[in-house]
Amino acid sequence: MNSPHLELRNWFDQGGLAYARFRPEYPAELTAYLASIAPDRLLAVDVGCGSGQLTRQLAEHFDAVVGFDPSMDQIAHTVPQENINYGCAQAEDLPLLGRSASLITAAQAAHWFDLPRFYTEVRRVAEPNAILALISYGVLHLEGMLGARFEQFYGQEIGPYWPAERKLVDSGYATIDLPFPELQAPEISIQLEWNLEEFLGYVSTWSAVRSAREAGREDLLHQFAADMAKCWGDPATRHPVSWPINMRVGRL
Repeated sequence: MNSPHLELRNWFDQGGLAYARFRPEYPAELTAYLASIAPDRLLAVDVGCGSGQLTRQLAEHFDAVVGFDPSMDQIAHTVPQENINYGCAQAEDLPLLGRSASLITAAQAAHWFDLPRFYTEVRRVAEPNAILALISYGVLHLEGMLGARFEQFYGQEIGPYWPAERKLVDSGYATIDLPFPELQAPEISIQLEWNLEEFLGYVSTWSAVRSAREAGREDLLHQFAADMAKCWGDPATRHPVSWPINMRVGRL
């Protein structure tokens, strides 16, 4: 019989598969909004696409969608779809024709980019009046004791292991320079109900978790997982989980 310690340890060793399984899906209203403000629906480009969460949703609104990510592991976990092409590429060097993109998105990714170089590339590939959307979702919210334990973990325990770029996400990208005329984005949030497996699987995808493991602090991760399991009740029970979506939207 496996020990609880071993079972909890496995949460934090899942790679790109965990990212594909446990990263939250964006609400349908997000891509509907972006499609509504694009100059046409010929081509959407999702930069830093990961395993394609947003890319797949964009494909419901655009004739063609291209998703790029610098990680081959992420691209390997994308799901093939007729009007989507995926490729491995850096945000600052996109293998696209000039003036070809109607919409360019970067979801939970722009804080990793060399933004001046990325913006130069955006100007090259965007068609006139194209839309650039830098999208992030904020800190996860849980209710009650679960929320209190999560906030302690996020702010005090795992906090030192976040890279400096995480501050841009926590601020909702408010401090990012956007050198294009900006549009006021609507208020949108992600609203889900997760069981314990889904919640801990999501936490396992954090860059801070990887850093903590590399620093030899798996004990911190296992203790948090054990505490959350105690508070959760039946692991199959679904609790409400939400994230605010923050967007900086510009028109070229």
